[in-house]
Amino acid sequence: MMTETKRTDREVLAKGLKTMGGSLACMFIGPTLIYISQTKLNKPIDTIMLVIAILICGLAVFFAFKGINTILDSMFKKKSS
Repeated sequence: MMTETKRTDREVLAKGLKTMGGSLACMFIGPTLIYISQTKLNKPIDTIMLVIAILICGLAVFFAFKGINTILDSMFKKKSS
């Protein structure tokens, strides 16, 4: 009888790291757009840009959660055969 050792699933880990990379990008883009839209706010497009920037910041939080969850799954979840 062979016992299976727990090993990190590298494919799932790579997917989680890619998700964390997307989160990092959103963490920089969102606040930058918020700053740019707050300095002007003269035209209606600035208000639309502010709403989009807030949504991007929300995406950063979502992607960070998904990425961490995927990375933890790659390390601790049992591989189904």
